[in-house]
Amino acid sequence: MKKKGFTLLELLIVIGILAILATTVTLVLNPAELLKQARDSQRLGDLRSVHAALGMYAATATVSPLFIATSTCTFATTTGPFSGGCITNSTRSTNGTGWVNVNFSLISGGSPLSVLPIDPSNNANYLYGFKNDVISNTWELDTVLESSKYNPMMGSDGGNQNGFFEIGSYAGLAL
Repeated sequence: MKKKGFTLLELLIVIGILAILATTVTLVLNPAELLKQARDSQRLGDLRSVHAALGMYAATATVSPLFIATSTCTFATTTGPFSGGCITNSTRSTNGTGWVNVNFSLISGGSPLSVLPIDPSNNANYLYGFKNDVISNTWELDTVLESSKYNPMMGSDGGNQNGFFEIGSYAGLAL
C-alpha cells in the first residue's frame, strides 16, 4: 500500500525556503523606511496644500496686513523644537484661530481647506510649523522629514535651516 503525503524532511525544507524568502523580501523592501517615506510624502503634500491656500489668500485678500497677528510662530502640536517666541496651537480651524493664523474663509468661494492638516506623527520631533511676518506679508511653513529618500530635501529647499523642510513666500523666516 502506497502512502500519500510529505515527509517531515520535505516539509522542513519548504519551510526553510519560505523563511529565507520572507527574510530577503523584508530586508529588501525595508517596511520601516517605506512607512517613513509615506509619512514624508504626506507631510510634503500637506505643506504644499497649505502653501497654495496661503498663496490664494494673499492673491485675493482685501485686508491689510494679510495676517491677523503680529509676527508669530506656531506649530501644530503641544510641544516643539522651534525657538523665538513660538506658541503651540494644535487647533485645525481655518478661521484664523488654527495653527495657521489666517482666516481662509475670506477667500472668495470659501476656504480651500476644510481643516488645517497636522503631521502624521504630530509629536515633539515631527510637526508642522508656521511663521508669518506682517510687515513684509511673508510666510514660511516648516516640518522635519524622516526618510532617507526625502531627507536631502531639507538642505536644498532654499530655506535657512538645513534641519527642516521649509516652504513659503519667504523660506528664510527663522522659526
